[in-house]
Amino acid sequence: MTVQDMYNQESFDDEDEDDSDWEPMQKHVEIKKWFCTNCTMVNLDDVDIVYCDTCGEHKESGILRHGFFASPSSQEGLTGIGLEVKDRYKDSHSGIPQSDSCTAIGFDERMLLHSEVEMKSHPHPERPDRLRAIAASLATAGIFPGRCYPISAREITREELKKIHSVEQIEAVELTSRIHASYFTPDTYANEHSARAARLAAGLCADLASAIFSGRAKNGFALVRPPGHHAGVRQSMGFCLHNNAAVAALAAQAAGAKKVLIVDWDVHHGNGTQEIFEQNKSVLYISLHRHEGGRFYPGTGAANEVLDSPHFFFPYYYSSPINLFSTCIISASEFSPDFTIISAGFDAARGDPLGCCDVTPAGYAQMTHMLNALSGGKLLVVLEGGYNLRSISSSATSVIKENKSRRYVGLLVHRCGGSGEEKGCCIIFLTVIFVQNQRDVK
Repeated sequence: MTVQDMYNQESFDDEDEDDSDWEPMQKHVEIKKWFCTNCTMVNLDDVDIVYCDTCGEHKESGILRHGFFASPSSQEGLTGIGLEVKDRYKDSHSGIPQSDSCTAIGFDERMLLHSEVEMKSHPHPERPDRLRAIAASLATAGIFPGRCYPISAREITREELKKIHSVEQIEAVELTSRIHASYFTPDTYANEHSARAARLAAGLCADLASAIFSGRAKNGFALVRPPGHHAGVRQSMGFCLHNNAAVAALAAQAAGAKKVLIVDWDVHHGNGTQEIFEQNKSVLYISLHRHEGGRFYPGTGAANEVLDSPHFFFPYYYSSPINLFSTCIISASEFSPDFTIISAGFDAARGDPLGCCDVTPAGYAQMTHMLNALSGGKLLVVLEGGYNLRSISSSATSVIKENKSRRYVGLLVHRCGGSGEEKGCCIIFLTVIFVQNQRDVK
């Protein structure tokens, strides 16, 4: 489903039946409407309609003030249930965290300046509110700031970018800083702040990877935008300008990592990441995504795409997500990575208007737990997609909470069959892609 497909389903124009006895109105009547803060969908602006018809969020929801702890059904702040959930999220310990035993967070408010200058028919789904909702959730829970280690932001250098992107691609992004509004593709916008936002996002990912691998942080979460996994060697597309996960992978290797694993659970195939590491045998790329026979954006990631390449693609069609992800873990563990990166799109989450899947926050936490068993727990989570604010903020918070936990992390593998293995995770991924360089199929 594309952005245009999502919005083309919405229409409030009724066709009137022909009636010769009815005198047509000479004055045009404008239909008033409002857009949901949570999911961006359009609703009739009627005095009796205060809830989004798509996601049920209140018209004046406080989600940007309190994150997912805000009540979805009123314009007030935290409800009693919200306060109870908030208390469960808070840690029992207090004080300033030690960086070497703590989860590091990369965030900079200047990334909020990247936005579509002129709204088209609907607000763009990749909007600054995505970061605001996650940040509000973490602040309300007392997680960040407070109990996670902040990484200072810096802009990635041109020399670092040249390791993954062509000079033409880098210059095309940089050119947007001199243009008030521009587009790389019909759905990939830029304004005069976008190039800097992209450099900050990539710089944070690089420094987080270096800090984690060197032991200055236990693990990390890159709360960044614009996203990156569709950005390839020569093009920016799919809301993505620079490839943040690819930058992080090379930064980890510069810090000493020999083999890097990238697990991409965004609902869309990370065609840019695949392209960048297509001939790099030291990086294993695993992508879980919908494909729909090429009808699901970006249309790539089919099993037959690599018949003439050194990679291997393995499509799976299991209904149990934990069984599915366990297969990923088995192949990933055979690769024996020194460092693990999650391209964490939360657009497969329950309620997302683009992904239309059903992953719960507990499901994302479970997958994170399983990946923490690899590479000695040296794990960096990089934000990609996710366009329902309640879904993305609750899912991101669950992942960070899982990373912050100090429980023993072992390799958790569920075999096929049996009930009760889903651990709160409800999803059907239609295709799983393993990109393995010159490896035998076990």
